[in-house]
Amino acid sequence: MFDETGSPKTNRRRFMKTAAGLGIASLGFSSVSGSAVAVEPNETDQWTREEAEQIKLTDDTTAPVISDNPNSISDDYWIWDTWPLRNRDGSIVKIDGWQIIFSLTAPSDLVPGARHNAATIRYFYSRDGKSWQEGGKAFDTPLGHHQWAGSAMYDQTEGQIYHFYTAVSPEPEFRQRPALGIGASIETSPNGVELTSEQEHVIMGTPDGEMYQTLEQSRDQGIVYAFRDPWYFKHPESGEDLVVFEANTPTGSTDPSDPQSFNGNVGVMRATNDELTEWELLPPVLEAIGTNQQLERPHFVFNDGKWYLFTISHQFTFAPGLDGPDALYGFVGDSLYGDYEPLNESGLVIANPEEAPFQAYSWLAMPHGDHILVESFENFRGLDDTSQGAISLKEVGNLPPEEQKELFGGTLAPSLKLQLNGMKTKIVAELNDGHFLPSVGASSGSSNRK
Repeated sequence: MFDETGSPKTNRRRFMKTAAGLGIASLGFSSVSGSAVAVEPNETDQWTREEAEQIKLTDDTTAPVISDNPNSISDDYWIWDTWPLRNRDGSIVKIDGWQIIFSLTAPSDLVPGARHNAATIRYFYSRDGKSWQEGGKAFDTPLGHHQWAGSAMYDQTEGQIYHFYTAVSPEPEFRQRPALGIGASIETSPNGVELTSEQEHVIMGTPDGEMYQTLEQSRDQGIVYAFRDPWYFKHPESGEDLVVFEANTPTGSTDPSDPQSFNGNVGVMRATNDELTEWELLPPVLEAIGTNQQLERPHFVFNDGKWYLFTISHQFTFAPGLDGPDALYGFVGDSLYGDYEPLNESGLVIANPEEAPFQAYSWLAMPHGDHILVESFENFRGLDDTSQGAISLKEVGNLPPEEQKELFGGTLAPSLKLQLNGMKTKIVAELNDGHFLPSVGASSGSSNRK
């Protein structure tokens, strides 16, 4: 499967592409509904080693050093992966003057490394998109021992939230299943926001072992397993309800040093009923076999007829022989299954500065007119000056618990504004911590106002 350079050969696995990928009109078909689709053989695109070898930090792609102490939005909880409540069209909801975000949270008396096994989704609300007030839990009875990242869509006509998340089993298994909570409504008052009403929870899908690696298939690889992070979007041409998510492609490798064990992909599911309770797996839109094992929190931004696909990844998940930072990476194509080209030649969009390589993580790109707004959370700073001297990220757990907590930000980082110009991006501004700007031209919703 690999040539002498370690890159996938051209005889890559073929798959059937749906009309949703090309746009139904471009295939010469009239609008279709239900399960009717038009198919065409094609290939999943690849993020290649040659492209990743071009990764380098530049002024355009390097975030400013975070110098100020974090301004925490919660006194009691660590905050990390965060996403806004959006309308079906992807615009940020502003309802009776309020914006709403959701975050993974865990009690701040835990050491930072323990938070993943105790993650709960909570919501926050704000009138100005930067001064956030704590609401409460997003769900009363979610699926899973704990929950990991997802996305949230508000249907204005129905007056309810569709909340996509990852239901996770306890450590050390961490089995992951994309899930959906349906039915939360929004009540507002001059003083705040409350999520009400009972919710129905469903599992959206599980890996099939062919397009998407199962937990059992991954165990011999000894790296990181993924089937998580569902990100909802409405297809801009066909109107279909879709999610992208993080997964891995089965390669049969059982050697953690083998490039084929680094097999991250960006998967797709499509709703097969109007209630969004039934979903089908579609082939991945992007693979990184031989390049990177983890393409976390994938999501799209649509601009000027182009599909901008963003994902985040870690330094340690790059395949042997490659070196990339903890960063936001991006690609651009002309359709869901278009030929994706890496932004800035390598895919690197936002990296932490060399002097603070782990200061932020989990970047999320959102459209804002001709620009892109990117938010993240504050991760670890000061690893070059600890009680044990300069340490690596893996060594944080060896420090005294209180020192671990001091080094971890655990709240929203300064938002960044990107200039988008075709295949190029450039960081042009740093905003307030956790600043979610309202969408340009976004529609306003209505709620059950108290």
